[in-house]
Amino acid sequence: MSSLRVRGGIRLSGEIIPQGAKNEALQVICATLLTKEEVIISNIPDIIDVVKLIDILKSLGVKVKELAKGKYSFNSENIDLNYLQNDDFINNAKKLRGSIMLVGPLLSRFGSASIPRPGGDKIGRRRLDTHFVNFQKLGAKLDYNSSNKMYSITSKKSLIGANILLDEASVTGTANIIMSSVLAEGSTTIYNAACEPYIQQLCKLLNNMGANIEGIGSNLLKITGTTILNGANHEILPDMIEIGSWIGLAAMTRSRLKIKNVSWDNLGQIPDVFRKMGIKIIKEGDDILIPEHTNGYSISNYIDGSILTISDAPWPGFSPDLISIILVVATQANGSTLIHQKMFESRLFFVDKLIDMGAKIILCDPHRASVIGHDFKSSLKPTIMTSPDIRAGIALLIAALSASGESIIQNVEQIDRGYENIVERLKSIGADIDRL
Repeated sequence: MSSLRVRGGIRLSGEIIPQGAKNEALQVICATLLTKEEVIISNIPDIIDVVKLIDILKSLGVKVKELAKGKYSFNSENIDLNYLQNDDFINNAKKLRGSIMLVGPLLSRFGSASIPRPGGDKIGRRRLDTHFVNFQKLGAKLDYNSSNKMYSITSKKSLIGANILLDEASVTGTANIIMSSVLAEGSTTIYNAACEPYIQQLCKLLNNMGANIEGIGSNLLKITGTTILNGANHEILPDMIEIGSWIGLAAMTRSRLKIKNVSWDNLGQIPDVFRKMGIKIIKEGDDILIPEHTNGYSISNYIDGSILTISDAPWPGFSPDLISIILVVATQANGSTLIHQKMFESRLFFVDKLIDMGAKIILCDPHRASVIGHDFKSSLKPTIMTSPDIRAGIALLIAALSASGESIIQNVEQIDRGYENIVERLKSIGADIDRL
């Protein structure tokens, strides 16, 4: 388990190019299993979770070639389904939440898939019902082996289209049902579908491969099944969560940063929410400029004078992945805010580390935290802390970079799961940071 040594309190400057979107990458890489033909994907981020998924595909028999930095070709002509029973697959899939999205394309194309209970961040309950219940609606049969804790899903004949109403707008659940439906007989409707840009991108890729998906960008998708899909080229969007992280970093360190090629039209509410926190966000073409906040930033109250509440919601609501970042930003704001993490009940438990650093936070319950900002009248204190998950990890890193003095962040592998070359990229804008 490696650590980061951070000497904070330094103002940064320069340009940052966001990496490709982690969540989109996991989806579209799994989608390459739906065709025998070559699929080329560019802007793939070099992060642990994505590398693990690519390694799993290689072991399944997918021919993977690196064409350039972040650009890969995938050929899934010959797939070894026996690998799904291999201990190596079971161990690797357990460590990766995104492995659940292997099931949809494998079931759709081969009529069979197996998966252990997937891993990922310990941020609260992340149910699998949305996936498996709806596979059954498409005609598949689910079995669970309690001895090895493996789920097996099979279909003796082609999946049959169905009308599906999702019990929650799950992103991975929606992606899985889409991928299982594109080769099904007849038509499938998915209501209450997640409609994040990542899902839109998956649908666009599948349509380019020959699928027939209507309603892209809405919560009602209609999929007309086809018999075969072909190859395609696809470019992954910049990671909106990383963009939000850079905005938070610039504000907390009172730095001038330019974030390049952000795909502004796909950022949703992110710019407006940070503006509510008092952060100046300047749009320059498809770039974002964050000027130095020499005099700090002030939280905007509501028109009636009540305290600002920032909460997460399914798209087009504010992403739950950025709640941790907003909470850290609030610790140095001028004003108070209530942070409401609705979707995951364990995601705010990292605030005790911020309290140890001197932040004024009251954890009201597992979902809500009240934050009183310092307005930079006092800085956070450096400390030794452990990263519990990807987003809490980057939030703690931002806190450490703003704190005057030396901090140590342990279990940095959690950050590496979602952020590419984080040390080198921070050093490029002037951060004093080393990997131990």
